[in-house]
Amino acid sequence: MVRYKQDQKEQTREKIIAAAGRCFKKDGYSGIGVDGLAKEAGVTSGAFYGHFASKQAAFEAAIVAGLNDARLAISGLQQQYGESWWQAFANVYMNQMRNCDLSESCPLQTLTPEVGRSDEAIRGVFEAELLKVLDIANQNSGQTTGHNTHEKTLANLAMLIGGVTLARAVKSEALANDIAHAIENAIVHNDPMG
Repeated sequence: MVRYKQDQKEQTREKIIAAAGRCFKKDGYSGIGVDGLAKEAGVTSGAFYGHFASKQAAFEAAIVAGLNDARLAISGLQQQYGESWWQAFANVYMNQMRNCDLSESCPLQTLTPEVGRSDEAIRGVFEAELLKVLDIANQNSGQTTGHNTHEKTLANLAMLIGGVTLARAVKSEALANDIAHAIENAIVHNDPMG
């Protein structure tokens, strides 16, 4: 019976983290409070506080979970596509991730601006998780060798994140498609100019 309660407690915590991730991606950190997070998770505010001391603690957990999901997605693409995984990633990112509901979007794109407005502790959590994403993305790059792999990985991620952000911000679908195509082309050809 004790094990069931522990499993149930962990499942509730995971529900809260998933709900927090969706809400923070869609509404931003200041766009929702603890009551809204609890409601989205299907728990009481008291249950929320049984797992997290504050909204910021839930934000930290959502960052860790979200960037872990990004890392797993990259790893899966590397296993599926080998050295051409960047091309597949760019295609998914600039199409599916650009057009999905914000609550289901990539945390690198939607949580980064929220983290940028946060305190040093949150930025430290984000940086630690980002370094893990970069570590996996640097592997099996297929684009570069030697010391500039890390630089190309940073440039590719920055182009994808910025590209999705810019494409989501414009009214014209034609312009959004042009942005997506330009970013995909730059990553596929490993040349931002070409």
